[in-house]
Amino acid sequence: MNFIVEWVSFFVLEQIENEANKQLKIAKVLNRDEYEQSELKAFLEGEFKRIAKRKVDRNPLHDAGGTKLGQFILEPGHPLDSNPNYGQFKRLLQAVTKDEIRTRSNEILQAYLKTPQVRAGVLLFVKARLEKLEDDFLFILKCDFEQKTAVITDEKSLLSNLEMAIHAKNMKSVMFPFMEEEGMTDPYYVKIHQFSHARYFEEFLRAIEYPQTITEIVSQEVISLAKQHIEMVYPEDSPERQQEEEAIELIAASPKRELSEKWEHETVMEAMHIITDQQPEIEIKFKLDHMLVKAMLSDYGSQLHIAKIKGRYVVVLEGEGLEFEKGFSPIEFLKPKALHELVTEIEQRATEAAMNPGINDRVQPGEGNETSFSSDDQDDTPPGK
Repeated sequence: MNFIVEWVSFFVLEQIENEANKQLKIAKVLNRDEYEQSELKAFLEGEFKRIAKRKVDRNPLHDAGGTKLGQFILEPGHPLDSNPNYGQFKRLLQAVTKDEIRTRSNEILQAYLKTPQVRAGVLLFVKARLEKLEDDFLFILKCDFEQKTAVITDEKSLLSNLEMAIHAKNMKSVMFPFMEEEGMTDPYYVKIHQFSHARYFEEFLRAIEYPQTITEIVSQEVISLAKQHIEMVYPEDSPERQQEEEAIELIAASPKRELSEKWEHETVMEAMHIITDQQPEIEIKFKLDHMLVKAMLSDYGSQLHIAKIKGRYVVVLEGEGLEFEKGFSPIEFLKPKALHELVTEIEQRATEAAMNPGINDRVQPGEGNETSFSSDDQDDTPPGK
């Protein structure tokens, strides 16, 4: 995969002293020959291929990924050209003369400068052609200035500070149109990449939206199934039905939830199968007191089980192999007891706790790490040490 640069529109943005605003310091347009002779070619060598090959999911698992697929927002019945961001990209790709390129790229630059939290740096607009296939692409690249950067210069001064140093390591990028694979492009989508927690590189493209994450899709599916269950169980307009519907809305809006104990195991299994048939890689995470359990949703009912013994929740993880990592602990020498013996012990402890309130009170450990079953109060030191 080789990209041939047709032109580069180059802007340097600097911080206005004692202000949050940025101002344009340098603006220059390079044609293909000028780019080939410039230092930019060495700086950007391989970046276009890297951006094009960077993996992106139409529906990512969560919203925290650095690379996203944006979709141009369209009103029903309106063509793609009606989207203002698409129009800007298309006009810039069609620009031929240096004046046209500078004017069209400056339109996008001005929208970018109005976005909060923009940092000083270099903003590049690049038209590149995919060799052999003749596909044209627009790349928008942003490199923020690095702080306290120094280079070795000569024997006399030794070090020289660079106030305007950039590198491609954390470069933000936009690629239009989206290339699913070589020879296959989708003009309705644009690929955006940035690692920064400040999402201003996404925010300045106001007419682009981002598809739902798998987590959001599954959450909506669960709420839909819950509402269907309510409709089947409770009579229409009954107080019980209204109460259950309100409870579901509260559950959907809550960031943290406790086990509601509303559905029988068979109902949960049916809902789980509906979801995992569509999204087999869905994870499930929950906390049992201070312990974090992490598994696949499809594990429920086969390798992950939840039960209740005299008011206490019990999570059973079933499998053929038990593997330990990192810290060495005495648990690794355990000869497991039979499950019925463990259940008997749990019942006895629950009975004693009910008869003697406070007997099991203790200081809870801190937050557990994200392991399949973790607790920070473990001590890996052997007895007697």
